[in-house]
Amino acid sequence: MTPEEIGARLAEAVAGAQAGVSGGGPYARAVVDVPAGSWLPALTAARDELGCDFFDWLSAVDELDAGYDVVAHLWSTSARHGVLVRTRVPVDGASLASAVDVYPGAAWHERETYEMFGIGFPGPLEPLLLPPEFEGHPLRKSFVLASRVAKPWPGAKEPGESETGSKRQAIRPPGVPAPGEWGPTA
Repeated sequence: MTPEEIGARLAEAVAGAQAGVSGGGPYARAVVDVPAGSWLPALTAARDELGCDFFDWLSAVDELDAGYDVVAHLWSTSARHGVLVRTRVPVDGASLASAVDVYPGAAWHERETYEMFGIGFPGPLEPLLLPPEFEGHPLRKSFVLASRVAKPWPGAKEPGESETGSKRQAIRPPGVPAPGEWGPTA
């Protein structure tokens, strides 16, 4: 089956779904956008009707004010075709039904997506990659990555520093606010 046929078949099985094809020439995949309420029916249809028996990965994309696109890549090991199932959740109260009952391998990916983006899934979402004291969700575009500004870089010298101890003036990377302009001030 071609990516167009795969997408059309899945879109027919799920109410409100729209099919398309990703870029990538010979490596293109069917892409099916579904409403958040049809997330589980779409995953189930991909498994049962398209033979997508392998859950490859799940992640999200921060689309700023538009919300978060949650994407799952599914693969059929027998027919050797894949499909990307996508849905959008709002920024406020971002949550989605868990895919674990359809694809048990989704548990780790849901935990990572929760930790990195703050998108909730029902069930236990134990910390996976970040230390317990970490605050925020680092893959959100609104998250400030200013660690080098707030804390000196350990190890190798910065460009422009010499062995004599002279140091050039520290420069903030573009888009990084000065310390005191963000986060806790205490």
